[in-house]
Amino acid sequence: MSRCEGADGVTHRVSITDWQSALQIDADRLEKIVLRIIECERLAAAEISVAVVDDRRSHELNLAHLQHDYPTDVLSFLLEQDPETDRDPLAEFPSTGLRIEGEVVVSAETALREADRFGWSAEDELSLYVVHGVLHLCGYDDSRDDFRRAMRRREREVLKNWSLTPNYTEERTGSGRCSDAAHSPSE
Repeated sequence: MSRCEGADGVTHRVSITDWQSALQIDADRLEKIVLRIIECERLAAAEISVAVVDDRRSHELNLAHLQHDYPTDVLSFLLEQDPETDRDPLAEFPSTGLRIEGEVVVSAETALREADRFGWSAEDELSLYVVHGVLHLCGYDDSRDDFRRAMRRREREVLKNWSLTPNYTEERTGSGRCSDAAHSPSE
């Protein structure tokens, strides 16, 4: 687990765990992505873990928590949020001042399959999943077209830090692409 002190002296905690063998991941890069989002979203404090898994585990979690019987690219579990308030997903910074604890689960096997379709490396595809999942923890929503546009705009802004531009010309929802978020393990 990495600890990073923000500008206001608050410690943010980020952990990356690799539970798969299909793709060699750059844990430092994924950690930097999460920390960049924490900074950009102006979180008061954050403890975020990212688990990189295989499709079997992603399928199990997707079925258990969302009743979707297929593997997915990313799942987000918001474990704790303080203060408990409704946020406007269309606000410029919907998570300003939040203290969050959550987990993002991403599938490396899905990233390997999908990367070629979208013209970049599996590591870049996995980075998109991490960004998408952490933004869900921050209050972004992609359940409506206007929310989805705001979320994708923020994804592009974050990924630009790594000279990455996601390809959104093809709809990336439906079969589990960037569409599965669970707000708590009990839902």
